[in-house]
Amino acid sequence: MRAQLLALATILTLATAETAMAQPVAKPMADMPGMPASATKTGKGTGVITEIDAKDGTLTIKHEPIASLGWPAMTMGFKATPPSLLNGLKVGQEISFDAKQGTGLPEVTAIRKQ
Repeated sequence: MRAQLLALATILTLATAETAMAQPVAKPMADMPGMPASATKTGKGTGVITEIDAKDGTLTIKHEPIASLGWPAMTMGFKATPPSLLNGLKVGQEISFDAKQGTGLPEVTAIRKQ
């Protein structure tokens, strides 16, 4: 009987230790229900317009690195916010711009012609 109690105590101890160690991995606060989304990052860039889609309110820019966003030089699409930013722009035009990265497609919030 004593051997059985000792075996039972050992099993319960191991089961308790395993349960304590099997805690779920912590999620970032922004991923938890009711918590605000991750902070939006902003930055300023320079580049050349390679494509404009006025219907969708988007443009593609081949830009230099944008350190504040952690972006290397690349060609990427942006949503123009507001879409009227696209008025008067041309493919091949050099610009400087303000960008915003949240969730989804990055946004251009200001454009200055060079």
